[in-house]
Amino acid sequence: MVNTAASFGGGGRAGGVLPLASLNHISIVCRSVEESLRFYTDVLGFVPIRRPGSFDFDGAWLFNYGIGIHLLQSEDPGSLPEKREINPKDNHISFQCESMAAVERRLKELGIPYVQRCVEEGGINVDQIFFHDPDGFMIEICNCDNLPVIPLAGAPVLGACKRVAAAVKQQQQQGGAVPPAPAAAAAQCVPSPAAAQAIRVGEEAHISCA
Repeated sequence: MVNTAASFGGGGRAGGVLPLASLNHISIVCRSVEESLRFYTDVLGFVPIRRPGSFDFDGAWLFNYGIGIHLLQSEDPGSLPEKREINPKDNHISFQCESMAAVERRLKELGIPYVQRCVEEGGINVDQIFFHDPDGFMIEICNCDNLPVIPLAGAPVLGACKRVAAAVKQQQQQGGAVPPAPAAAAAQCVPSPAAAQAIRVGEEAHISCA
């Protein structure tokens, strides 16, 4: 069923936003489901899960890190464009990691080409590694969690920073009153004057890490 009655051209919010809960999965059209399946399991650590048997087309479902990857076999693999250059400004999915050094070391062991970038904002450095899956879809690995999430003026508050939120949760579990956030934790949520205006990592923000 296709609903063509609604129009989003106006960009208004009068009717309210869609009642979304979370990201469920992304779908990727593949030249070879088998090759992509090996990549997402052996390189990125996704786990194959059961796929509805009623589907009349080839594919595979995987899950990890709270999201799903749905691989779809292309009906015309030869028509898929080949991407050789790794362009950090291309469409991609990004994964937070615990050790950038370990990621880089593993990619070298696997012989997977990659490029590195470093973003600096308000004295905070974010390291990024970009590489392709077998079909040229780009993957980013980063420590983007270093960068605080700061809504623009007038935007709804998305949630407290993780360190303050953890401190509040711990205090609530202990049954005590919630004290003001410790200075060290609160500092994680307070950006520099420049960053307070907006956190924007755009094209011009990508600089070499060399």
